Amino acid sequence: MLKIRLARIGKRKKPTFRFIVSETSRDTYGKALEILGHYNPFSKVCDVQKDRILYWISRGAKLSPTVHNLFVDQNVIAGPKVKASSGKKNEKGTAQTEIVKTAVEPASQALTNETPKAEISLD
Repeated sequence: MLKIRLARIGKRKKPTFRFIVSETSRDTYGKALEILGHYNPFSKVCDVQKDRILYWISRGAKLSPTVHNLFVDQNVIAGPKVKASSGKKNEKGTAQTEIVKTAVEPASQALTNETPKAEISLD
């Protein structure tokens, strides 16, 4: 399946991105079918080839969520923006802490209820 996505280029700590068309299983550092434009996140300059993008979309290429939002900003495609990140880390973190809390509470209650107090005589 073809996908239009960002490929990072540029120096360390100074990223710039290319809009590329490639197979979803291919690495973005590898060979791309076509370069469709450039994006600089610092200056917000976005240079795209609108006719080629629409051509690849008509051929069945899908857009990554970030690319979709950038193209909506540039009026390349029409429609609402999509949520780019899923926030899975927060959902997993809260779910795991709830499981840990429920597992620890019964064990601690069992220890406090069943543990007899030892009496020490100093005779």
